[in-house]
Amino acid sequence: METVYYLIARCVIGIASCLPLKFVAWCGRHGGAIAWYLDNRHRNVALQNVQASFPEKNENEVRGIARENFCRLGETYASILKTGHMKENEISKILTIDGYEAIENILKENPKERIILAAGHFGNFELLSWLRLGAPSVRQWITTYRGLHQQKLTELLLDLRKASGVLYLDRRNQMRQITKAMEQPGIVLGLVADQRPHRGGLRLPMFGRETSVNPAPAVMAKRYNCRLFPTACFRTALGHWTIELG
Repeated sequence: METVYYLIARCVIGIASCLPLKFVAWCGRHGGAIAWYLDNRHRNVALQNVQASFPEKNENEVRGIARENFCRLGETYASILKTGHMKENEISKILTIDGYEAIENILKENPKERIILAAGHFGNFELLSWLRLGAPSVRQWITTYRGLHQQKLTELLLDLRKASGVLYLDRRNQMRQITKAMEQPGIVLGLVADQRPHRGGLRLPMFGRETSVNPAPAVMAKRYNCRLFPTACFRTALGHWTIELG
């Protein structure tokens, strides 16, 4: 069955890579809109979360925001299939990187400085692997991932990401390599800090409510004496994104 999933994924990615990015994103938006009508459970969760986060919004506004979120998710996942095969000159046309001159200045003053970025699954988050376009002085960009149960699908995803030059390490079984990488000077480690519903998270306010947040970026920054910055990717138009450094 794993081989079947792999072949299907390979075909879908191959088709997406041959199509214009805006068309792929447009198809993804419509897929998200269909999911809005079919996925009753997640639609209700989205409505409840938007209502709790924006109590001043009326029912129509809440439904509009929640529905657009479904469309944006579909757009994002479809776009990832396309951008994964794009080259550096193509990426630079669809991605704007703001604020990363701060990292350039830090490394100019101290080339041995180590930096950790706390990111999340916002916008086309896979484009975070192209941050070297905004901070070329970084010696090595590193991030962690959690491999899928299907090894062939994991290898397929890593193949999509390799063009960026980022070092991807599986946090489940490559902790020794992560530790060794963090001892190197002039590196940047990117970690996701999304909601963490399990035990061990930090309880922090989010839209007026307390939620559980992944402590890994703060823990790693303290352990390895690194500077810590937040960063996020925003969708600015169909097929265009901006990454900002906090």
